[in-house]
Amino acid sequence: MRAVVQRVSEAEVKIEGKSVGKIGKGFLILLGVTHGDTSKEVEWLSNKIKGLRVFEDEDGKMNLGLDSIKGEVLIVSQFTLYGSCLKGKRPSFIDAARPDIAIPLYEEFIDKFKSFELGNVATGEFGADMKVSLINDGPVTLVIDTPEK
Repeated sequence: MRAVVQRVSEAEVKIEGKSVGKIGKGFLILLGVTHGDTSKEVEWLSNKIKGLRVFEDEDGKMNLGLDSIKGEVLIVSQFTLYGSCLKGKRPSFIDAARPDIAIPLYEEFIDKFKSFELGNVATGEFGADMKVSLINDGPVTLVIDTPEK
């Protein structure tokens, strides 16, 4: 699994001009699933992201996690995170898991964040043409891959 995690002051996802998910301060998580991913990767990645200490404390140091600030999360599926641009001009997406594998793991990832009892957990819609807007705070953007199998 691969996640692009952006610390945001706000983020929103729209489908056909209608807002389907919106958050305030917290994380926008773009999530990609690859072949061989399982619940083990969901568990590891969700806990890793939840524990990230990238929000500023009273001294202005990145020292606080989502739970400390009652942060919100917007989770958006993004198979293009597994796009390879090594050959040619058109990306190859053969490393992205097919929907029959990716959808259940995406939903499990969402459920895991809901179980953390943080602030609002919002989502996009798997496979939809989404428009994502955000105000990246910092900017802070991290790319996190699950450990190699």
